[in-house]
Amino acid sequence: MVGGIGMIRVVLADDHATVRQGLRLLVAGQSDMEVVGDASDGRMAVERILALRPTVAVLDLSMPEMNGLAATREIRKASPGTAIVALTRYDDDAYVQELLAAGALGYVLKQSAASELLAAIRAAARGMRYIDSALGTRVSSGLTRRRGTEIGGSRISARETEVLRRVALGHSNKEIATELTLSTKTVETHKANAMRKLGLGGRVDIIRFAMLQGWLREV
Repeated sequence: MVGGIGMIRVVLADDHATVRQGLRLLVAGQSDMEVVGDASDGRMAVERILALRPTVAVLDLSMPEMNGLAATREIRKASPGTAIVALTRYDDDAYVQELLAAGALGYVLKQSAASELLAAIRAAARGMRYIDSALGTRVSSGLTRRRGTEIGGSRISARETEVLRRVALGHSNKEIATELTLSTKTVETHKANAMRKLGLGGRVDIIRFAMLQGWLREV
């Protein structure tokens, strides 16, 4: 179990100062919580968390230096006693699945009521998973459907990963086929299978998923 009886020590990470200030006021206003630190980027968040060892870390997904997914993976390795709650505007199934697979216990939408975040922090402090109520049923069914082979936190094969990464970088199916020495039909099949497994609906979803994974920095 993460955390124990008593004050819940929280670190907040978001690259927008106004958001951090609002979160600090919200969390510090709770009788069972205290904010022990904050960070404006993912790398700083990891450093603060390793130094402070909070009960719960609230992480934005879209941060400079290191995004929330990468930070979650680092924190789970280096500070397993800290529970992680992801706070984001993205309600994509793929984002939720990746964060949970990386070890986050909570996933909350920024557009939801403040009570969702507070409930997620309290649940995570007790070692319990909490998914935003706007996503709960959909994500629960997705977790059941998508159990299977995982590669790098994803439920797609290495070849499907390579195809999807190249699609996100703007390569055409024909170009990908040439690069990977495959037929165009095989590339299309790998792309379709990867999208189906990850719940991605189109190119915009692919690009957003690639950003989360850090693929767009790999040229």
